[in-house]
Amino acid sequence: MTYSGYLIDLDGTIYKGKNRIPAGERFIERLQKANIPYLLVTNNTTRTPKMVKDMLSDQFNIETPLETIYTATMATVDYMNDMKRGKTVYVIGETGLKSAIMEAGYVEDTESPAYVVVGLDSQVTYEMLAIATLAIQKGALFIGTNPDLNIPTERGLLPGAGSINALIEAATRVKPVYIGKPNAIIMNKSLEILDVKRERAVMVGDNYLTDIMAGIQNDIDTILVTTGFTSPEEVPNLPIKPSHVIASLDEWQL
Repeated sequence: MTYSGYLIDLDGTIYKGKNRIPAGERFIERLQKANIPYLLVTNNTTRTPKMVKDMLSDQFNIETPLETIYTATMATVDYMNDMKRGKTVYVIGETGLKSAIMEAGYVEDTESPAYVVVGLDSQVTYEMLAIATLAIQKGALFIGTNPDLNIPTERGLLPGAGSINALIEAATRVKPVYIGKPNAIIMNKSLEILDVKRERAVMVGDNYLTDIMAGIQNDIDTILVTTGFTSPEEVPNLPIKPSHVIASLDEWQL
């Protein structure tokens, strides 16, 4: 099938940690040459869109416009603005998440914030977890930027934002509202930005639990590329099969 637009994961699909995936680089270049719309949809909240753009250029030989990058951070801010619960927040996360939320007019509150937002934070401490737990117990809306339990890196599968959220969920017995893939919040907004009808779009990714389920749960075709999280050995036992499974993005014909 020929698709009119592509939603594409980054970590494990276009690159893996600090390591290049040359087929991923060539895939983006082929889309550009064919003038096929694409949106890089990432659950990673540690970088701003500008930081993602610069990283792709500097480390992975990919030149892509800023408007082709949509992060779980951007979707989180959009969701908070829609909820209109107030402008106070406590954030566990890195620069990409914190800066975007503060730039949107939110103010940090460690006592009784309207929201607790939890993303990946490699410097997370017990005290930060305690503040988040107490705030949620007081009634703050618990938002998880994404449910990724692991992130694929050159070192292997490291703990992801979903693991931090799972700890806080265990401590509070409150389930977070997840924004990132596979949830409808980020996928609906991504389709709106891409300006492609759902039935003409395809989600490309390496993680069955997030990328591929994002397509399955939101009626979007999927391409699983086995370069990251989900291994080829797992494919035969997947409960709902992806639309397509490939070992390399070089295999895919646009």
